[in-house]
Amino acid sequence: MNQDSQKPASTEGIIATLQAIGGKWKPLILFILLYEGTKRFGELRRMLPNVTQGMLTNQLREMERDGLIVRKVYQEVPPKVEYQLSEHGESLGSVLTDMCGWGFKHLAFMNELKEEEQQNELPSHVSQADT
Repeated sequence: MNQDSQKPASTEGIIATLQAIGGKWKPLILFILLYEGTKRFGELRRMLPNVTQGMLTNQLREMERDGLIVRKVYQEVPPKVEYQLSEHGESLGSVLTDMCGWGFKHLAFMNELKEEEQQNELPSHVSQADT
C-alpha cells in the first residue's frame, strides 16, 4: 500500500501548499509579485538582499514549473526577463495576505512575551536572599 494514501485527508492540502510555496523565499517572492506586480530578476534580487543569485533562480524556476509564476523573456541585448504571477498564482492572494496578517500578530505576541519576561526578571542588584 502506498504510504501517501495512508495520510489523513485533512493534511494533504497543507502538504500540497507547502510543496508549492514552502521555503524561505517563495512566499516573499509571491507576495512581492502579488502586490507590486511584474518584476525583473534584478529588482527581485534587490528586494531580497539576503538571497543568493542561485537560490533566487532555483526558487523562480520551481514556481514557474508549478505554474505559480510566468517568466517572459524579451529578445534583446542584454536579455530582459520579467516575472509575474500566473492566474493560478494569483489564487494564493488570500493565503499570502493571511500569512502576512498572522505574522504581524505573531510579532506583537512575541513582543508581549518578551516584555512580560523582562518585567518578571529580578533586577540584578536584588539578591535572592533579599526576597
